[in-house]
Amino acid sequence: MANHTTPLHTRVAREERIDLMSIVPSDRGLTPKTRTDKQGGGSVNPNFLNLSGAYLFSEIAQKVKAYKAENPEADIISLGIGDVTQPLCPAVIEALHKATDEMAVAASFRGYGPERGYDFLREAIVTHDFRARGIDIEADEVFVSDGAKSDTGNFQELLSKNVRIAVTDPVYPVYVDSNMMAGREIVYLPCTVENGFVPQAPLLSHQGGKNPSPLGEDGRGLVIYLCYPNNPTGTTLTRDQLKVWVDYALQNNALIFYDAAYEAYIQSEDVPHSIYEIPGAKQCAVEFHSYSKTAGFTGIRCGYTVVPKALLAAPSVEKGSSPLGGIRGGLNALWNRRQSTKFNGTSYLSQRAAEAIYTPEGKEQVKATITYYMENARLMREALTGMGFKVYGGVDAPYLWVGVEGSSWEFFDWMLRSAHVVCTPGVGFGSAGEGYVRLTAFGNREQTLEALRRVESLVK
Repeated sequence: MANHTTPLHTRVAREERIDLMSIVPSDRGLTPKTRTDKQGGGSVNPNFLNLSGAYLFSEIAQKVKAYKAENPEADIISLGIGDVTQPLCPAVIEALHKATDEMAVAASFRGYGPERGYDFLREAIVTHDFRARGIDIEADEVFVSDGAKSDTGNFQELLSKNVRIAVTDPVYPVYVDSNMMAGREIVYLPCTVENGFVPQAPLLSHQGGKNPSPLGEDGRGLVIYLCYPNNPTGTTLTRDQLKVWVDYALQNNALIFYDAAYEAYIQSEDVPHSIYEIPGAKQCAVEFHSYSKTAGFTGIRCGYTVVPKALLAAPSVEKGSSPLGGIRGGLNALWNRRQSTKFNGTSYLSQRAAEAIYTPEGKEQVKATITYYMENARLMREALTGMGFKVYGGVDAPYLWVGVEGSSWEFFDWMLRSAHVVCTPGVGFGSAGEGYVRLTAFGNREQTLEALRRVESLVK
């Protein structure tokens, strides 16, 4: 089995690992065989060997499934994987029914849609998510997708293979895995209780840092992944803290990939909902959004990515300082070219459903659901703090980052076997996550309270 105490980016499940270099085509797919030159076994991407044997949440699901098979009477409550439990709001259901009826009539039937998304949804996004906040984003800068996970994983395809990737630690695994598949070097920026879970921008030598700096100044380019409100820690950046990163990117010719999937949960006035609230961000940042947790679309699948037309590849081909490998031109056009080739668009039904959350009724209904989950988060924070746990997050995000003694995987096993409650081991998000577990507020109220009662009975 995997050594769960090793960092996410180096962990390989030995028992699940196969020799990809010995895989050759067969009539029924890829089959392991003894490699010969004639078989061409080296055609498989060797970077996949550097991945762990299973995606974190798949590994958790497998462990829970195995435990339930051994203990079928166990009443398992999951506070681990961040899936939602509340149903779609009435405005969304009405829009889905209407769109479905349209598909039953030849005159209103919709086939392939535009790769960027239908105009009706992109205009609604621009009006309500950006212009309402004083942000000047145009509809042709919005690309509708099937969720933020796909785009945060796929956008790296535009990057040069040699670019360095900077991620927080702990980190959402998709950022790491997708770049490891491409063979890129990854630099980890620790987010710990000592620095308030705020990543520190590394100093380059001309800024007084070490030479060479952790990110180097060899012209390889830099892309920085930021997720706020943060998954997994549930913490946030203030406007001033986010401005530090925007300024850093502008000064150092870097790109920021900003995951704003949880912005709808923000309660605090000084926490930005979009990186584009920061001056200059349109020149250095791509922003990803999701309706999964905003409106319960984990099963509907819809989100969007903003790629400003002002976001250009770096001009210095000679120095190779562009994350795009010296390509001149705008990322908006490049992403559109990629999507046109590899993506047939998000379904018409999903986009009509997403449009409905921007109606007056939809806004109120979605707000009520978010309030429900954030009340769960409040109850969890108070209860766990009262039990003596150190709890972070859960104020502007539906995630709570809970300090535990010893190994986070051992705590996961203890919670599952003793309380029949599922959490997510913090070390699964990176080495800085050791000693923590992530809990989500997406459960229903009754099960959330029952889970808290079970844990309290064990720690008394």
